[in-house]
Amino acid sequence: MDRITLRNQLEIYRTPYEEESAFISDFVELTDDPTAYKRERLDGHFTASAWVVNHERTHTLLTLHRKLGRWLQLGGHADGNENLMEVALQEAREESGLTSLSMVDSTIFDIDKHIIPERPHVQQHFHFDVRYLLEAEINEPLQMSNESISLAWIAFDSVVDMIGYNPSILRMLEKTSKSEILL
Repeated sequence: MDRITLRNQLEIYRTPYEEESAFISDFVELTDDPTAYKRERLDGHFTASAWVVNHERTHTLLTLHRKLGRWLQLGGHADGNENLMEVALQEAREESGLTSLSMVDSTIFDIDKHIIPERPHVQQHFHFDVRYLLEAEINEPLQMSNESISLAWIAFDSVVDMIGYNPSILRMLEKTSKSEILL
């Protein structure tokens, strides 16, 4: 995958979720910027995430992010890599230690544009997060990275109790439940 493939996928990407649909054009436009895949682009840049579920579609793997202090899906910066699918898979491996990870398919599962708060030496900026659906063995031991405070498989029916209100996570959870019907 490269920026042309990503642009093509974004141009045909459709979602019934208004909040997600509202920023598709921002993602398409960003693919034209030669610095879009680098965190040094201070207005915002691409990131990639993995929405990891078990094969039975009953649990998702979430991390309690050390810097943000919130339960999130696995993922991170592209750091110049235009293959966001590869970035999502690599980040999921690094942050979980799982070797059983596999892509469900090569299409975009979800996108989200969100603000990252200012921290020392990093100004407030946007992440243009492209997300992919991955599966993994729930019984494989987890190896938490130093980017996490905690790492856990969360039952779908416990996600809201665990993370509180996060419309982005809830949207991916709903999409997973709907895709289960299609599989």
